[in-house]
Amino acid sequence: MTRKVDSNHLPSTFLRGREEASARAQRAVRLVVVEDSPSQLKFLEKTLSLEPDLVLAGLFSSAEAAIESVYWPDVDVLLTDLELPGMAGIRLIERLSFRHPTVISLPCTIHDDEETVLAALMAGASGYVIKDSDPARLVTCIREVARGLSPISPGIARHLIAALRPETPRPAAQDLSPRQESVLRLIANGRSYKEIAAELGISRNTVQAHIQDIYDKLHAINRQDAMRRARVLGYLDPRP
Repeated sequence: MTRKVDSNHLPSTFLRGREEASARAQRAVRLVVVEDSPSQLKFLEKTLSLEPDLVLAGLFSSAEAAIESVYWPDVDVLLTDLELPGMAGIRLIERLSFRHPTVISLPCTIHDDEETVLAALMAGASGYVIKDSDPARLVTCIREVARGLSPISPGIARHLIAALRPETPRPAAQDLSPRQESVLRLIANGRSYKEIAAELGISRNTVQAHIQDIYDKLHAINRQDAMRRARVLGYLDPRP
């Protein structure tokens, strides 16, 4: 017969050790690796298995094998090469983003061209790591992406800057009138056109005219762009 142990009579050091082990298990990042190079896969297994807060839930040489074998709701992070036999890594990232959005995808690849970087990020990748990164840096990137950050190898940042920078510089913004500033602040607070009109004692058509003037003066293409420009220019700073 199995004797039931009363936890109240267990040594405090035992209980503390058990609680610490449980906490470590809760913090562990469950990781799936997809890499078609046997030597690289072995290297990743050796490197990552040394980390107590990383749990290797599976190592695969193809996207298809990973899809068929892994119970994805139990996975935190996918570390994948992009150039794979059969289904490409970008397609795997895209598939998981759609079917298992809680899985965080982190490409680890030799490709650092702008087209591949942007395609991976558009597919749903949360970061981008080049294979020649130091092993310690790779481990750090996995931990960062699991915490909700977006680690990117230094050389990749230039592609993002180039993609976001307009081909021609945006003209300098013109000063807004006091009434336009008031409308802008009300928009930022989530007010509707009707509410803005009522608060300022003007018609909805006048509100729309002010908003169009705001877009024109800030050289904004839509409401979100206008809000970004307004914050940068200080129009939404707290008033003294």
